[in-house]
Amino acid sequence: MCAMAVFWLFLFAFSLLQIFRYTAASSWKPATTPPLPILPLPSASQLKWQQREIIMFHHFGVNTFTDSEWGTGHEDPAIFNPTALNANQWVDAAVEAGVSLMILTAKHHDGFCLWPSKYTDHSVISSPWKDGKGDVVREFVDAASKRGVDVGLYLSPWDRHEKRYGHEIEYNEYYLGQLQELLNRNYKAQSISFSDAGLDVRWVGNEKGYAGRTCWSTINRTLITIGGNMEDYLNKGDPRGTDWLPAECDVSIRTGWFWHKNQTAKPLSHLLNIFYKSVGRNCVLLLNVPPNTMGLLSANDVLRLREFREAIDTIFTVNYAEGSNIKASSQRGTNSDEFGTEKVVDDDHLWSYWAPGDESNDQHWIEFVGKGKILKFNVVRIQEAIGLGQRIKQHEVYADGKLIAKSTTIGYKRLHRLDEGVIYAHRVRIVIKESGGLPLISSIGLHFDPFWHPK
Repeated sequence: MCAMAVFWLFLFAFSLLQIFRYTAASSWKPATTPPLPILPLPSASQLKWQQREIIMFHHFGVNTFTDSEWGTGHEDPAIFNPTALNANQWVDAAVEAGVSLMILTAKHHDGFCLWPSKYTDHSVISSPWKDGKGDVVREFVDAASKRGVDVGLYLSPWDRHEKRYGHEIEYNEYYLGQLQELLNRNYKAQSISFSDAGLDVRWVGNEKGYAGRTCWSTINRTLITIGGNMEDYLNKGDPRGTDWLPAECDVSIRTGWFWHKNQTAKPLSHLLNIFYKSVGRNCVLLLNVPPNTMGLLSANDVLRLREFREAIDTIFTVNYAEGSNIKASSQRGTNSDEFGTEKVVDDDHLWSYWAPGDESNDQHWIEFVGKGKILKFNVVRIQEAIGLGQRIKQHEVYADGKLIAKSTTIGYKRLHRLDEGVIYAHRVRIVIKESGGLPLISSIGLHFDPFWHPK
């Protein structure tokens, strides 16, 4: 054999040896695939909206000056004169309250427009405010933009002033003209549309700020009828729903939606109760804070907003489940870095999650064991990875083997404020009794609410 042939044979053998050594020493394993999503799914805009948790509403207009809730459409625009209007004050209060989206009633049912619409003179253009040259909507949008707060505008379909209302084609053209006017003047490309049936977000069915104990993010949009008795359906959602339309819970910080001199803000305990029954039941809370006749948010309302935010931070900043030993009924795959139990206490509440491994097991569970310490809490927080669909239908919570909470849906967030009061336990187990497909738990928290005093 010639020397060249010997050289190539040696090189080939050496290469095979190196490949064998690399393969034998390598710890590489194929990644475990995630479970398939369950339709329908939320859009990116809907997920962003859901994560806001609390957004703010501002009812403002001629009703503010007539001390009424329902305008007639015959109000004289001359009554609208908020001489100290300061939209920056509104935004400052919202930012301090942790709010990232504010909504203004650009036109309420009375038809009075807070911007100089080219389609009607029943607007700020006919008011003495700034000699008819003012634009509340523009000042609102500019103030929010400076602080990085997103804006929404409420444009009432009902218009008690416009004579074309009730004439389908004529009024629809008028309404769409105003809608396009607002969009062109004030909106960015990404938006969320709200009504009973969406397009993106649904009404919760009441104005108390409460969602149903069962609350699905899904409904069938085709089942919603105008003027029909749909409150219960909207409140609970539909587990067989074909449309992802999560609920928005609207309520005012005061009794009325517009500012009234004889009204004050709801007590902190009432606002916290609303929070648990809205955000804590898979919804977003839309909290109305009305400007007064000066064009300012009242000082007591701003103070209550601050107290509300401080209370929420006090309750949920500390998670007593962190630092525990975490066990589960099973785990998807063998690589704990992908779907392990530690995912439920990390900072990602959407795309990082624990997934059990046995789909045939109809009672999956995850358990927290205190490391040489007692777990003290009176609030349990559970969150699903809703980016892959809403799945859980029934769940229970146990402390040292005793049932302390049970309910149905979870969705983006479920909060159990415990009627028993403070719990002291070595072990806390969450059992998924029924789920449409594998339950995917993105986050769990054990929290202490010092403001909760059950009777």
